[in-house]
Amino acid sequence: MSSSPSDTATPAKGFRIPKVPFWAQILAGLVLGVVLGWVANTWDVAWLGTALTKIGEIFVQLLKLAVAPLVFFAITISITNLRNVHNAARLATRTLLWFMATSLIAVALGLLIGLVTNPGSGTGLSAKDAAEPDTQGSWLDFLTGIIPKDVITPFTELQVLQIVFMAVVVGVAALKLGEKAEPLLKLGESVLALLQKALWWIIRLAPVGTIGLIGTAIKDYGWDLIGSYATFTADIYVGCALVLFGVYPLLLGTVAKVNPLQFFKGAWPAIQLAFVSRSSVGTMPLTQKVTERLGVPKEYASFAVPFGSTTKMDGCASIYPAIAAIFVGEFFHVDMGLKEYLLIVFVSVIGSAATAGLTGATVMLTLTLSTLGLPLQGVGLLLAIDPILDMMRTATNVAGQVVIPVLVSAKEKILDREMFAHARSFSVEDADAPVGPRPAVQQEPVTTG
Repeated sequence: MSSSPSDTATPAKGFRIPKVPFWAQILAGLVLGVVLGWVANTWDVAWLGTALTKIGEIFVQLLKLAVAPLVFFAITISITNLRNVHNAARLATRTLLWFMATSLIAVALGLLIGLVTNPGSGTGLSAKDAAEPDTQGSWLDFLTGIIPKDVITPFTELQVLQIVFMAVVVGVAALKLGEKAEPLLKLGESVLALLQKALWWIIRLAPVGTIGLIGTAIKDYGWDLIGSYATFTADIYVGCALVLFGVYPLLLGTVAKVNPLQFFKGAWPAIQLAFVSRSSVGTMPLTQKVTERLGVPKEYASFAVPFGSTTKMDGCASIYPAIAAIFVGEFFHVDMGLKEYLLIVFVSVIGSAATAGLTGATVMLTLTLSTLGLPLQGVGLLLAIDPILDMMRTATNVAGQVVIPVLVSAKEKILDREMFAHARSFSVEDADAPVGPRPAVQQEPVTTG
């Protein structure tokens, strides 16, 4: 006897395992990581500490594994995709100007917070805690380091800026070649799709990676060391929070004329992944997905997001170096005046690409300190606490990388406001599903005089 559809549907529902939201998985990973890290630190559980370290290292290594080819193909394809967008040059220019404008606001907030709180005073640290970093940055290194010596080394040594340079050259050359470059571009699009698919699998491991990364931070540094940097840590988190939940919503409400709460509802999956992964580039596929779901045309989002993932760093390149420079100056009793503060602003706005979307901001900090003439040994003071700070910095970076395309799209009248209004958070399992039908970017009618 055959059974009706209703007869077969009921048992299936009874055995269905409910999906746990991605944010809940991340939160559980954070809590469990803190607990396990505290246990490993308090009772000196060696095997637990080793396990946490290995889990965190493997997750970060998996993210880094795809960084070099992902950046190259994403930047190349994003540039060539601009041929499908009307007024592409204006879009690119406005994107860059908004990147600089928000960086200026962020560094100004960082300076204000640092001057008010004096983060380098009363830390209880001594000069023996300072050490000159292995990786340094100077303007000469920054400018000359953009151009690679060969095409292999940037990929093997993960020189992101050099990879970006080569990608830009290839992208522009492909635009000039036109139809002759189409076979290469189709291959690049296929490779990019494969890389993004692989990254989705890695992103699904983020809750497990969170346990290792947070647990290792607590295990290695403990609460005592965090207490020594209490003011500095609070400054970074407060500064990033002001930009993330103050400046960005203000710009969204006044400039883009959209609901900031709806923005966070749609962008939250990328922001939370950035917090735990500490990698703007590793978060790039998810960042682009949430940007498209917020109504930004795919053709423009595929340019703005990869571009922002390597250059738009309000947390790492604006707030952090401003407060860190004041911290180092106070620690070594170096007086700074208006000239030094203006130099901090200049470095933050112009040199943000030095961070290149990878975990940590050591190169950017050394670039700032060397420009100001401050002791580079001060970097050693801050490296100990860097993983704790980098989480909030990267979350701010990624939020800004979504905000700017929304702002520019709204000003250019190409933002799908209905799609924005219905944007919602989604599970990672559904993240790589098609965004759905939407109108293409409309070209303005051509009029003749």
